[in-house]
Amino acid sequence: MTAPAQPSAREDRTTSQLAGLSAEARAAALKAANINPLTGLATDYLNHFNEAIMLLEMIPDIPECAEDFLAWSPLSYAEHFWASNFKARDLAIEAYECAAADIRAEFDQMTETMTSILREVGSAMREAVQDSTKAKLAEQAIGWLKPLVAAAGGVINGGSEADVETIMAS
Repeated sequence: MTAPAQPSAREDRTTSQLAGLSAEARAAALKAANINPLTGLATDYLNHFNEAIMLLEMIPDIPECAEDFLAWSPLSYAEHFWASNFKARDLAIEAYECAAADIRAEFDQMTETMTSILREVGSAMREAVQDSTKAKLAEQAIGWLKPLVAAAGGVINGGSEADVETIMAS
């Protein structure tokens, strides 16, 4: 006898909070949960990246904060909400899974870019010996990350498409 297939994260939930709702009721439920009803995304996820930025900002003045930054771990959208105390975390994950493919792809590209930057800076920082080198790495990363967080916020809030290449060239 073959084992049953593992359910997806969405199928694993016993009830869908959005299924069967009218468009108006769906929008109201998302808005009440602080999730953009147009995009299905929540700005709360950006707090995950803002935490890393905050740690990076402290490194030039408090070099010991490099250890705190190096202890930070990237989380996917769903992982972030599962680990958070966000009151509507199941709804946030479901709305993300139901988001329009183009919006989600643009958002995912930005968050993957931010995650990649943070991982590479972490790797370089682990190899750096001098505090001044760690501070320079932190400052450079902040310069790349802040515009990406702002652009990701724009996507969440239904703003115009952002060009990651243009942002990174700034």
